[in-house]
Amino acid sequence: MIEVRYSTSPSSVETARTADLKDNFLIEDLFSKGEVHGVYTHDDRLVVGGAVPGDAELELPAWTEVLGVESHLERRELGIINVAEAGHVLVDGEKFELGHLDGLYVARGSEVVFAGAEAAFYFVSAPAHATYTTTVLERSKVEPVELGSPEGANERSLYRYVWGQDVQSAALQFGMTVIAGGSVWNTFPPHLHDRRTEVYLYVDLAETDRVFHFMGQPGATRHLVVADKQAVISPPWSIHSGSGTGSYAFIWAMTGENNAYTDLSPVALEDL
Repeated sequence: MIEVRYSTSPSSVETARTADLKDNFLIEDLFSKGEVHGVYTHDDRLVVGGAVPGDAELELPAWTEVLGVESHLERRELGIINVAEAGHVLVDGEKFELGHLDGLYVARGSEVVFAGAEAAFYFVSAPAHATYTTTVLERSKVEPVELGSPEGANERSLYRYVWGQDVQSAALQFGMTVIAGGSVWNTFPPHLHDRRTEVYLYVDLAETDRVFHFMGQPGATRHLVVADKQAVISPPWSIHSGSGTGSYAFIWAMTGENNAYTDLSPVALEDL
């Protein structure tokens, strides 16, 4: 199944009810055993999805009624990260093993099948103008960028899987940030991506923990309360930052005008 989300204006968010914010920006139910769920957002036409194979293999759906194609990746590229136990992905019949938080970039035009009794695959697809090379991205082989400090409660490790260098993509970028023990803040101070939409998937939270995700324009911020394996759509006009009640990680994915990772605008705290 796939759900369609429409774009919203910044002014509508300032006066929105909490239920409205959740309906427009929070994705709560991506992962269901034996199924593939997706959300299509008109913000940069991203597809965000989850596949939980269980004892069967699951094909990446075409969702022709929404995408207008016979195959999902006919004119798209795909990023995948396994958010559960080991499993594998078949790309045009070639098998790629993915452990917990390992990633896979899949080229335009490919056919994809998910498998693994204990695996759960998070994926994001975006329109692509070119075909590049399918590449596995093992977390253990990606050198993280260490950011933040214990004093600021924002010490974290940034894993850049596909980010405009090393692995080529048309416009899709994705990776992961792991918050250090004792820290709570992510992506702080916040920033804006005026030319790109970003999606956060929060993972590895304890059942009783939550992340308070801050969004909205600077000076008019709102928040969402997010549980494990829930995602937030962050439009180009919105900040994205969060603070958790316990340890967690988040998977970030972006697409838009470019795949230049540094194309962003910092927001000063006094402007929030």
